[in-house]
Amino acid sequence: MLRSCGQPLHAAYDTALLDLDGVVYRGGEAVPHAVPALDAARAAGMRLAYVTNNAARTPRTVAGHLTSLGVAATPEDVVTSAQAVARLIAEQHPPGARVLCVGGEGLRVALGERGLTLVDSADDNPVAVVQGYGGPELAWARLAEAAFAVGRGAAWYASNTDLTIPSGRGIAPGNGAAVEVVRIATRWMRDAPEPQVAGKPLPPMHRETILRTGARRPLVVGDRLDTDIEGAHAGGVDALLVLTGVTDAAGLVRARPEHRPAYVAADLRGLAAPHAAPVRTGTAFACGGWAADVVGGALVLDGEGEPFDGLRALCAAAWAADYHGPVDKAVAALGF
Repeated sequence: MLRSCGQPLHAAYDTALLDLDGVVYRGGEAVPHAVPALDAARAAGMRLAYVTNNAARTPRTVAGHLTSLGVAATPEDVVTSAQAVARLIAEQHPPGARVLCVGGEGLRVALGERGLTLVDSADDNPVAVVQGYGGPELAWARLAEAAFAVGRGAAWYASNTDLTIPSGRGIAPGNGAAVEVVRIATRWMRDAPEPQVAGKPLPPMHRETILRTGARRPLVVGDRLDTDIEGAHAGGVDALLVLTGVTDAAGLVRARPEHRPAYVAADLRGLAAPHAAPVRTGTAFACGGWAADVVGGALVLDGEGEPFDGLRALCAAAWAADYHGPVDKAVAALGF
């Protein structure tokens, strides 16, 4: 269930673990209100860490992008899935181990920082293969080398398995699509292998973030239920969902248990606000001036007031009843 917090979130939690695309920026532009909201959280004493599944860019490049948007960030503030998977490999193989890298600069730099030796061919006898998003210029031959090496027994890793990524022209294949190519090419093996995956929502990414930030009471902030919020559940920490990216209000009401955040807000200004939790009265849930219930197999909403209070009431009623019916009419009544 959604939780209450009587003080601003930036006072209740010591570190915000922020997703980037759809939370801080969209494409080349900052999300509205993001920059001043982050400035306010930092001024209140909250540490800000930027956590991304994108393994293509180095932390220095990501920090430079954020700085260009007006967000004060250093490379030390950035945690990538490349760093998480590099740690995973280094923990399982000796220093200097040969690794066939199929990815971009961010992944190659992270592997080098862990003292691993990068090779380009399956004929170089790598002990491991790692895949990370390398951009649209990824050559088919690189995927073939990965498949050859996995087929010969090399351990297999992936920075993340996001099937798609947003682009300025639409939705493009992500690293997960490239991982699927290698999976298909190795199906002939008797015990077809599966890669060890480091990125969100899996524990290695959360562990990497906590190790790098030293967070004691972290708050995950994201826009995706299946990576950001599920990752928070996997790490046993609270999460704030912002509706500036992939997830909309109807998607939140329909969320499965592992995809339900502790808090929801329109955008990053939610870090500076207290949050109300719905209160149960019989089978109904009230929040602000709204009340929601499941009546006759339908999700109903009555009242007036701040729309996000109404959304909180809807979520509570739907989640408590394990409701799987239509939600669009009730959500539309709030203006979402």
